[in-house]
Amino acid sequence: MLNIFARASVSRVTDPVGGWLVRRGLSPNVMTVIGTLGTIVAALWFLPRGELFVGAAVVTVFVLFDLLDGAMARVSGGTTTFGAVLDSCCDRLADAALFGAIAYWCFVGADDRVTGIAALISLSCGQVISYVKARAEASGLSADGGLVERAERLIIGLVGVGIHGLGVPYILQVSLWLLAVLSVITVGQRLLAVHRSASEQAV
Repeated sequence: MLNIFARASVSRVTDPVGGWLVRRGLSPNVMTVIGTLGTIVAALWFLPRGELFVGAAVVTVFVLFDLLDGAMARVSGGTTTFGAVLDSCCDRLADAALFGAIAYWCFVGADDRVTGIAALISLSCGQVISYVKARAEASGLSADGGLVERAERLIIGLVGVGIHGLGVPYILQVSLWLLAVLSVITVGQRLLAVHRSASEQAV
């Protein structure tokens, strides 16, 4: 959803930065790998230790690299096929590390199984949401849109974790269960989009 409404505004900020990085000799693929490794390391280091606010802040910094690699690709003349696959794979790895670390802290650090289940639902559905789109596009079908794409999932998850780390009660439980419900709905939305696309092609 944010991809539709915020893309132009974000690009006005990130494209000049992306151009500056390209002129310094960095490639979009290198930026993708740096952002992914930073996200994974930060998530797995800070969150299981209960350092939720710091962890959310550091992860957010590295997640922003995902905006820069796209800007760098546009400045460099467009995304390559390998770059698109690398970016997609790295996104899945980063998301798995983040929500896996959140789930671990809920189960082990906070002894909160209910919230841990919400984190696992969010993790699983997040992977499926991305897979449905990729599989549909490989079959020549469309599966765009949905309530919570990757940007929304990261915002809801990281905001909940960060504010909970500042001592605000119940915010993590609310944010993760909200995300879990919205993610399940989004899986359904994308499957329906694929069904409509396939039906239109069959006519």
